[in-house]
Amino acid sequence: MTSFGDLLGPQPTLLPGDDDAESELLNHADPAKVAADHPTASIAWAYLAEAALKDGATITAYAYARTGYHRGLDQLRRNGWKGFGPVPYSHEPNRGFLRCVAVLARAAQAIGETDEYARCLDLLEDCDPRAAEALGVD
Repeated sequence: MTSFGDLLGPQPTLLPGDDDAESELLNHADPAKVAADHPTASIAWAYLAEAALKDGATITAYAYARTGYHRGLDQLRRNGWKGFGPVPYSHEPNRGFLRCVAVLARAAQAIGETDEYARCLDLLEDCDPRAAEALGVD
């Protein structure tokens, strides 16, 4: 396993985050409005996906999570990620993307999409071996 400090492996990708979206969410703004105002902010999509999953709206959660996942992939690529390598959960701005992957995994499992569920677990493991546990995904 490559550690985050391994000189032979890729350096961790640390997203810059979206301070405005994060601040609005922390101040209890409506996540749907935050997502509309900041559509590239994975964190807003994660809030929506988690709430939908909690409410039993699995397909809606899946859709929100997939949107946040793709927005996060775009951000990761713009910040040097090549499709592999560490995306540390400990770095707060990475959590929106990782939370979306976790909800996508749970929603995929709930609808019987086992291949997608496995891909999401693999991605979480590849990004940060501690992320799945921190996000309650097994």
